[in-house]
Amino acid sequence: MSELDKKAADAKPAKPKQASKSRRKSRELALKGLYRSFLNQTPIRHVFLDLADDPDLAKADEAYFHQLLEGVTEKLAELDHRVSEFLDRPLVELSPVEHAVLCISGYELIFDPSIPYRVAINEGVELAKMYGGTDGHKYVNGVLDKLAAAARPDEFRHNGR
Repeated sequence: MSELDKKAADAKPAKPKQASKSRRKSRELALKGLYRSFLNQTPIRHVFLDLADDPDLAKADEAYFHQLLEGVTEKLAELDHRVSEFLDRPLVELSPVEHAVLCISGYELIFDPSIPYRVAINEGVELAKMYGGTDGHKYVNGVLDKLAAAARPDEFRHNGR
């Protein structure tokens, strides 16, 4: 047995690489899709086709990405109405990024109780920090905090808010 063969035999077996299926990446992709849809009035099926080639899709939880984008699209009118209650300006004056972030996190707060409200808020703030305007994340945080109190009053109270 050669020295190389001995080293190979003594080496620990390599752990199979697990693809990190990130919900954060799913939210980022949903943000990209909503942004495109808001700017170009693109039908959702075209957005899915456009994003099928995005390299981040391999890193995302694809099922969650589809759930978010389809859910937000189906519930957009209700989300806009619910979010608008906590805005200090008309919805049309929001940047498309802030609007999309509020829709994604709003969807999680209102329609997906499996996501803790603090996670939905924190993820929205992080998206706004990465893709939004200079202080957009502060605005998003304030709106989502008020939405969480209205959408999940028991959870909100229970966590000391």
